[in-house]
Amino acid sequence: MNITKGSLETPPAGFPSDIARSERRTVVRYFVLAFLFTITAINYGDRATLGIARSSISADLGLSPVSMGYIFSAFGWAYVLNQVPGGWLLDRYGSIRVYGGSLLAWSLCTLAIAGTGHVPNSWAFPVLFLLWAGLGLVEAPAFPANSRITSSWFPTAERGLATSIFNSAQYVAVAFFAPLMGWVTQRLGWEYIFAMMGLLGVLLAILWLVTMRPPAKHPSVSNAELTYIREGGALVDIDDRTKQTKQKLTGKQIQFMLTDRTLLGVYGGQYCINVILYFFLTWFPSYLHQARGLSLTQTGFAASVPALCGLLGAIIGGAMSDRLLRAGRSASFARKAPFVIGMGLASTLCFCNFVQSPLVIVAIMSLAFFGKGVAAIGWAVISDIAPKEVPGLAAGIFNGIGNVAGIVTPIAIGYIVALTASYNGALLFVAVHCLIAILLYLFVVGKIRRLILPA
Repeated sequence: MNITKGSLETPPAGFPSDIARSERRTVVRYFVLAFLFTITAINYGDRATLGIARSSISADLGLSPVSMGYIFSAFGWAYVLNQVPGGWLLDRYGSIRVYGGSLLAWSLCTLAIAGTGHVPNSWAFPVLFLLWAGLGLVEAPAFPANSRITSSWFPTAERGLATSIFNSAQYVAVAFFAPLMGWVTQRLGWEYIFAMMGLLGVLLAILWLVTMRPPAKHPSVSNAELTYIREGGALVDIDDRTKQTKQKLTGKQIQFMLTDRTLLGVYGGQYCINVILYFFLTWFPSYLHQARGLSLTQTGFAASVPALCGLLGAIIGGAMSDRLLRAGRSASFARKAPFVIGMGLASTLCFCNFVQSPLVIVAIMSLAFFGKGVAAIGWAVISDIAPKEVPGLAAGIFNGIGNVAGIVTPIAIGYIVALTASYNGALLFVAVHCLIAILLYLFVVGKIRRLILPA
């Protein structure tokens, strides 16, 4: 920073001043990121519980596969429908309180499911359906909150890696929680995995609400760190209600959030990348077991390998994006390049249609999921472009549209497999979405910059 009489030259957004760089500063933001990562892993672990325990629950409670299918869908519908209201709650009441309340509520839902084994079988379906829908409803603010908190704690030049790290918790949940919960279910019973995850979430919720504060009010944050992240483009005062001007969104502003070209492109890109995610979460194990002849034990191990590759890809993609920013490349290039490269790699999963070796198939799927991880830069993008007045609402719309894939993908692939008696069309379905996502980021998403709401 150069200071001359009567003038002050400020650094460009995303890069802190010389003063902030030269002073000794704390790194509390990384402890906050570790907290977000842990909570997100619990979030996805809770979502995995019902899938792990499905067979045991069906046998104990007398639930047919059709009934379980309806129960699985309950989460997706409730989760999507509460995205926009959840984003509004974040903007209205602040990230820390809403996130902590959400974590506590979904943990209590998970705990309650542990008790469904004691209800009469005639009540099992409606009780489990409502509890699983409730889980989706109260988990809805979680990812928008992650995005909002990351926006307030991390400068632009570090935000890509930060969002990739908390987003990569989903791969950790698949790779590590699933085998653990399978072991607990086999040794102790399915009720114990819900009790275990629920109690862990309650403890985390209490710890979060007691210890977390915004950057400007956190007792462990030094002035140097606060200056560093503020000058770097972090929305430090995002939850400071004394510095916010309360205003009701006009119809024109709501229309902007739903029709702006850049926002639509980013929303669509998130939908497409989630098609890959939900294929892996729902149909990939069945593909390995039914179409490729792997045993259930082999399927469990094989399914964890792409998840670990996705974790590696997510970290590499975020680091690549931030490094490009620090090297002086534009935000548009730094954010779009990992997405386009990653989705290109993800589209290679359709090559499994031309090979027979299970080992080669797992290798191709691992490459595809690695690419999906590299491309998982969408949360950094929405953090970069969301109007500063409504970051929670923007993240809610983004996550809501993205998770429509969780409703569409399992149903669409189910019909494809039923009509063709093959998974080849299913893999093409996913690969086409990868190519559509690339086109959206190249030709629909405009310049990556903070958008301004119309007056």
